[in-house]
Amino acid sequence: MSGNNRDSDDLRNEEELAPRRAAMYVRMSTDHQKYSTENQEVAIREYAERRNIDLVKIYTDGGRSGLNFSGRSALQNLIADVQAETKEYSIILIYDVTRWGRYQDVDESAYYEFICRRAGYSVHYVAEQFTNDGSLQSNLMKNIKRSMAGEYSRELSVKVFAGQCRLIEKGFRQGGPAGYGLRRTLIDEKGEWKAELKQGEHKSLQTDRVILVPGPEEEIQIVRWMYKAFVENEWSERQIADDLNRRGILTDFERQWTRATVHQVLTNEKYIGTNVYNRRSYKLKEKRINNPEEQWVKKEGAFEAVVEPRYFYTAQGIIRERNRKISNDEMLDKLRSLCERQGWLSGILIDETEDMPTSSAYMNRFGSLTEAYKLIGYDPGRDVRYIEINRHLRRIFPEIVESVISRIKEIGGNVWREVGSDLLFVNGEIKVSVVICRCHQTGTGANRWKMHLDTSLQPDLTVAIRMDPTNTQPMDYYLLPALDIENPKLRLMENNHVALDAYRFDDLEAFFVLTERAALPEAA
Repeated sequence: MSGNNRDSDDLRNEEELAPRRAAMYVRMSTDHQKYSTENQEVAIREYAERRNIDLVKIYTDGGRSGLNFSGRSALQNLIADVQAETKEYSIILIYDVTRWGRYQDVDESAYYEFICRRAGYSVHYVAEQFTNDGSLQSNLMKNIKRSMAGEYSRELSVKVFAGQCRLIEKGFRQGGPAGYGLRRTLIDEKGEWKAELKQGEHKSLQTDRVILVPGPEEEIQIVRWMYKAFVENEWSERQIADDLNRRGILTDFERQWTRATVHQVLTNEKYIGTNVYNRRSYKLKEKRINNPEEQWVKKEGAFEAVVEPRYFYTAQGIIRERNRKISNDEMLDKLRSLCERQGWLSGILIDETEDMPTSSAYMNRFGSLTEAYKLIGYDPGRDVRYIEINRHLRRIFPEIVESVISRIKEIGGNVWREVGSDLLFVNGEIKVSVVICRCHQTGTGANRWKMHLDTSLQPDLTVAIRMDPTNTQPMDYYLLPALDIENPKLRLMENNHVALDAYRFDDLEAFFVLTERAALPEAA
């Protein structure tokens, strides 16, 4: 009997000394944070070593906001593995409570921990001063920490917004394209000119600022002509667009003019030198909203005007009067008629339809497009705007491919296009596939891109064009070698893992460099 008891005790001691298996989850919001993923890993590994815990898996969300669950692929994978009960490990090690996230609803952070514990996984916070043992003290401290994390995000949002407002009031530009007839210019902290920023280029120093300046003289004259045609000749936006297209004049994105793009020029205050901010809000990763005009932040005289104020304000008066003449019932009748003809509605469709008030007019009159939809019985949940977007993408795709071909030929390359597949054969060496990735929004307002690579064409390189959130213009480009991309179906977020974003470029110059041919000196 004594021998059996001794064997049982020895077995129990061996089990206690045997390493327990654990996974770690690390997250940081930006590359500038003191709590880098590397520092978190060091602290977690030291914690595990002191407690004889064997780390078998790491989940890392680098450069990911803690305000929502969406976009954090590592945390999503962790929760999926826990719910699948893979049992690769039984412990989850996290640096502190805030690594789950700085949610505005403290229960959300608790929810993810609850999922882990319910599945039989224990959660350890290695840098907290309390033990996560389910005691009253532990639960109280966690709730306090979660509330403090959410409050930190709210306070930071207020400070950032105030800082952006101050920059606007000083006349500095806060993102977005310059617009036709204007250019973005980089200045230093002393206000000295540094360089003109081309499309897709951004400042590299925190102390630098961006302002708007008049563009080429020929573009300025076109903008002024548009205002005079609208104010003095009483032309509509459609008539102006048709005349510009007839003359072969393209927009700043080298596309044909439409009723909507002309309307944007005629209504944007930057053309009289006014800096405007906070038209829309997307604070704390909540749903985007259009703010009333009294909440906009403005700085008049921030830039050099390219249009006389009298023309601008007269144009605004014409547009307001045009909308004011139509009663609410007439506006809704037009909207209802458009919906019956098309079977769906969207802001782009409204703006591009002749003899319709603009989408902004509906938002101003009824508070939002969604509210106007409700009044005519249209359910946005059944919205099939993707049909319109796909039509637009199909329309611009040949133009993009042709521009790529033209550029390759300009720099001395040789290229021909395969009929039917649109596959490009460059310099008789590589096969290039060009694909467009449309943007769609999740229920929380996050932007996502689904990329489907056509492996049946067996291209050597895929040029993937990621469209902006409005799906009207390219946002950036991915140059994807076939040898490096195993999965032909990729799901992109606004910020992706470095292994994927290493292939991301703001323009296609890197691709064109690959296709360029240099003349070799003849042999003597």
